[in-house]
Amino acid sequence: MAEVPLAARMRPRTFDDFVGQRHLFGPGKALTALLEGGHLPSMILWGPAGTGKTTLAYLLAEAVGSDLVQLSAVSSGVADARKVMERAKGGMVRTVLFVDEVHRWSKSQQDVLLPAVEDGTITLIGATTENPYFSLVTPLLSRTLLLRLEPLSDAEVRTLLERALADEDRGLGKLGVAVEPEALDHLVEIAGGDARIALTGLEAAVLAARSAGEDTVTRDVAADAVQKKAIVYDRQGDAHYDVISAFIKSIRGSDPDASLFWLARMIEAGEDPRYIARRMVVHASEDIGMADPRALLVAVAAAQAVEYVGLPEARLNLAEAAIYLARAPKSNSVIQALGRATEDARSADPVPLHLKEPGHPSLRKLGYGKGYKYPHDFPGHRVEQEYRPVRFEGRRYYEPSGEGEEREGPQP
Repeated sequence: MAEVPLAARMRPRTFDDFVGQRHLFGPGKALTALLEGGHLPSMILWGPAGTGKTTLAYLLAEAVGSDLVQLSAVSSGVADARKVMERAKGGMVRTVLFVDEVHRWSKSQQDVLLPAVEDGTITLIGATTENPYFSLVTPLLSRTLLLRLEPLSDAEVRTLLERALADEDRGLGKLGVAVEPEALDHLVEIAGGDARIALTGLEAAVLAARSAGEDTVTRDVAADAVQKKAIVYDRQGDAHYDVISAFIKSIRGSDPDASLFWLARMIEAGEDPRYIARRMVVHASEDIGMADPRALLVAVAAAQAVEYVGLPEARLNLAEAAIYLARAPKSNSVIQALGRATEDARSADPVPLHLKEPGHPSLRKLGYGKGYKYPHDFPGHRVEQEYRPVRFEGRRYYEPSGEGEEREGPQP
């Protein structure tokens, strides 16, 4: 039988051992008050990996004397859930059904849980790394308490590592291997608030040092054991939307360095470069627009380069476009103008007769095209006439921002 990983061995057995998430329980917290009264409502635990969702589910169930049955939405389905709910009906002890990665169940699968949650047959604890407002059905959310778990702080991760090093029962204390402070610093940094990554890295580093006959884990040994920092990013989850939002807001805020930071994170995390390029094409018109019309050309060129060149080389094209867009003058006059025009365009006012196409003599008799002034017949190939329904005459939609090429007068 394979040895249980350190992260599993060090799983807290009591709330006193639980590290982090102090905004959820403790003196004066609502969750603690519920538990002290023997009440455990159905809930959704939402947060990044390695923040204690599974551990918290077990501790909560134990606190109220309930039996916990765990299912993984990856490997189980409706039939497994139904079996648990059927057994729970005749049980003497309240059953807590813990569904890990509950967002992976389809909406119809989630609906199966509703009756049992509604009548109290089971207490549901669902764990998800994705935004439940997008991934879970509304009826399930309305019947559960939503708790948000946060990434562990550096100090909290360090506490877990030091605890594992000192523990001679479940941890690494018996191995007699010391870890330099710089090595711990590295493990904390690469963890990104994920306790599982930190403990797994620590175990790998200690075992690597021991195999080499060393009694100390140096920073180099730790770096070699865990060579790449974990990037907290899920292309289908919150980070996908949060990071692209930060990227666009950095460009809008004219900060090329921040724009490059978020671009690099997306590329390193494996985001689809076509998605990044598409968002820059939209941004070029939405936030730069007529202040620098070339921005759209640059963004479109970057999108074409992604298709033509592909990664990794196309990251240079994306970076160039991001820098250009960030440095460009900003104007939202295009989206503002379109919004104002759209409000009026939703009317049912007919096209004015003089603008209609008289493609047939009978239509001309009805007044189609009558009074239309052909601009090329006038000086400068321009003539004043109304091009909208009468009630919208003179209404102005496009208002130059005064930035960049939208400034009036000669340009510097």
